[in-house]
Amino acid sequence: MNDEEKIREILKRLNEVYDIRVFHNRDPYRVLVRTILSQRTRDENTDQATDALFEVYPDVYAVAEAPVEHVEELVRQAGFYRVKSRRILEVSRILIDQYGGEVPNDMNELLSLPGVGRKTANCVFVFAFQEAAIPVDTHVHRISNRWGLANTNHPEETEEVLMEKVPKELWIELNDLMVQFGQTICKPIGPKCDICPLNDLCKYDLESLE
Repeated sequence: MNDEEKIREILKRLNEVYDIRVFHNRDPYRVLVRTILSQRTRDENTDQATDALFEVYPDVYAVAEAPVEHVEELVRQAGFYRVKSRRILEVSRILIDQYGGEVPNDMNELLSLPGVGRKTANCVFVFAFQEAAIPVDTHVHRISNRWGLANTNHPEETEEVLMEKVPKELWIELNDLMVQFGQTICKPIGPKCDICPLNDLCKYDLESLE
């Protein structure tokens, strides 16, 4: 089985276990802010902080004018709230000053925003614009190496490998399936290999049996 066949079989099995999560609000600005808030925190905390912020300040113009102390209070649940609050305010003001309040649909322009790296930019492409990209977070990086699809030290390297090996029509669903898999079975510590549906395809599990 070559890499493409392996990837297709893996995603087929994951699709049988997980439902692709539907993000009801695909507003690019909201997705961008949510992704900034999601850094180094749990999904439920991210969602609570995002909802709290936009309930009070519903758009980029309102956020840009918000007192930083109040933004900190609203997003505290997300952790590192002082840094994230200032970053969100700075990004919001740049979007208004340079892009008419819109989030640019361009990789280089997204990467020019403070605190926006490739993972955040790719999340905007996938979850807001529904364009093919591969956001590589800690789950995707870890699992790709465990499966033997990558042998990399950094998420950016993993992204390059996956872009070469994964058929482009599978890019959009890849992150969400792998994140759910990483949260429930292929955990960083104590992965549940005994109930994993991918044991026969996993380099990590096969090596543990040697």
